[in-house]
Amino acid sequence: MDTLIAIIIIFGVLVAVHEWGHLYFAKKAGILCREFAIGFGPKIFSTKRNETLYTVRLLPLGGYVRMAGEEPEQVQIKPGYEVGLVWNEAGKVKEIIVNNKSKHPEAKVVSVERIDLDKQLFIEAYTDDEEELQRFDVDDACNMIVDEKPEQIAPYHRQFGSKKPGPKFLTIFAGPAMNFILAFVLFMTFALINGVPTDEASMGELVDGSPAQEAGLMQGDEVNAVDGQQVNTWQEMTSVIQQNPGQAVPFDIVRDGQEQTITVEPDSVYDEMAEQEIGQIGVNAPAPEHSFFGAIEYGATSVVEVATLIFQVLSTILTGQFSLDDLAGPVGIYNATGEVASLGILVLVQWAAMLSVNLGIVNLLPLPALDGGRLIFITLEAIRRKPIDPQKEGMVHLLGFALLILLMLAVTWNDINRFFL
Repeated sequence: MDTLIAIIIIFGVLVAVHEWGHLYFAKKAGILCREFAIGFGPKIFSTKRNETLYTVRLLPLGGYVRMAGEEPEQVQIKPGYEVGLVWNEAGKVKEIIVNNKSKHPEAKVVSVERIDLDKQLFIEAYTDDEEELQRFDVDDACNMIVDEKPEQIAPYHRQFGSKKPGPKFLTIFAGPAMNFILAFVLFMTFALINGVPTDEASMGELVDGSPAQEAGLMQGDEVNAVDGQQVNTWQEMTSVIQQNPGQAVPFDIVRDGQEQTITVEPDSVYDEMAEQEIGQIGVNAPAPEHSFFGAIEYGATSVVEVATLIFQVLSTILTGQFSLDDLAGPVGIYNATGEVASLGILVLVQWAAMLSVNLGIVNLLPLPALDGGRLIFITLEAIRRKPIDPQKEGMVHLLGFALLILLMLAVTWNDINRFFL
């Protein structure tokens, strides 16, 4: 249950921040955003504010911002239709009642002859008390009411496709960008609370009775070389130690400004992950340093380091060394989150930051149905100076989405075999 709660919270935050990036810049560009959704499937919560319906849905598998113009309007009014009209104080149509007109006695029923809710925003219709054709101007925030549910119309200037490539590019790119920003904030928060981890080749706290303590090493000793090999970082030092289980190893150290050599015999410990014996001397890493600017640097460098690791994994696809074991689906992430959650809240914060970087990079991949694929089409539009045929683009994204679903199913089945079968 703790793992499930952690998963829901982490993915809820990651998805919300990602979609908020799309929403914020879409609204800045004047695009009508009909819905901001966290999750898919049936709604379990909804509230409307400033033209947008905010929903939380049952299946926590992602989210979306439904922008006007990205899909066909659900209701198309054609000549001959009878609808009810309600006007605002400015004399423009503010509500179009498509059905259940008897429930709206305030509405005037008309027979539509011509209608344009896209660019010119007007309705030409016959009324019962007028034989001549009447023309009514429509407010650009007019609601179309179907089955007692209002949905705001989307004039062309409020649609995603009406915008220039620049605002469209920024709107799509903002989602992944917010994931990188969130990761930076989470890594920085970790460093502010826990301190900035140091990678210096020096002795931290020694375990009582450990080989390091018995040999005479002390906390704060600076290590220049181990077994004759120069070391500059904690990682380099521990790597040499692990390679020498049960063997006497000389440590060239500096203590109080004086150089000296101390020989230590690492314990031989079996490492299940490496499936071999490794050396350990019983010393912890140097204590983290508390620094605000150090935390900022740690946040930025950690995002870069995680991104680099992810790109290295992705590069295996091009080199032919790719394996499904290199990827993790919902099952794999659930399993890993459970292990991380057991290590404490701060480690979970780091894990959430790494997932956020991963989400940002994956969404920027130039694949159909992902943000990166959409950015490719927007870039082509800017080069061609005219948009790609929406139907053709839609077909490409649909095909890409189907392939991504197949990949997700394959990865999920592989995770089940790895962890449960």
